[in-house]
Amino acid sequence: MAPLGGGDVADAYRVLLGDGRTVFAKTKADAVPGFFTTEAAGLTWLREADAVRVPEVLAVSDDPPFLIQQWVDPGVPNRDTEADLGRELAALHLSGAPFFGRDDRRSTGSRGLPNDPADTWAEFFAEQRLLVLARLAREQKALADATIRDVERIAARMSDLLGPEEPPARLHGDLWAGNRLVGRGGVSWLIDPGSFGGHREFDIAMMYLFGGFGFECFAAYHEVHPLADGWERRIPLHQLAPLIVHVLKFGGPYVTATRQAIAEILS
Repeated sequence: MAPLGGGDVADAYRVLLGDGRTVFAKTKADAVPGFFTTEAAGLTWLREADAVRVPEVLAVSDDPPFLIQQWVDPGVPNRDTEADLGRELAALHLSGAPFFGRDDRRSTGSRGLPNDPADTWAEFFAEQRLLVLARLAREQKALADATIRDVERIAARMSDLLGPEEPPARLHGDLWAGNRLVGRGGVSWLIDPGSFGGHREFDIAMMYLFGGFGFECFAAYHEVHPLADGWERRIPLHQLAPLIVHVLKFGGPYVTATRQAIAEILS
């Protein structure tokens, strides 16, 4: 068993089993109830879409807490890697979800954000993301009162700020570049989801937040599943939730980034 670096939530290992298989395993001593079984359910749900590569869950437990997954041999990108991911992500989103939220109602993310089923994205994003995060920011004194009031104003105006209504998409939910692995043959794998049914612009906005995805990825996505007019203007809106999460975790520059996003949304 060899420890792996790079994780800031759980302890990760490469494990060679007695039958010769190599697997990926992780554990977390202080994991909250449902921590790994929720992640495993998300991985399985994404994998069921048969749209993008997702490691198979081999074993999972919350007591003791661990998750064992298929090992992904690392590779290097090739000229098709980004475009292929764009098409695969479009197919994942098109595979849909029964509603906005999760049917198991399990919370996701480091702040345990709720995922109760909702009829519209405006309702879900306002009530189960922005207002919850505003309350947490107020409790932790992580943002100035004026900034928190702006977040609440945005939540109240959600229906006016969003674009055309769309059916719920099957979202990864935490789609930054660190949760995409490039395996052998230059193919992409998605890991560590915070999956739920939501608006696909949420995944796209997260991809833009920290970078790491090529122009070809977004161009190929648009060829398969074009985004509604004005999607670029709505990127700061959908980035607001993950920005506040990062404020709660790390503070610092994310406070400024949150204020900048709010200014763009309200301009």
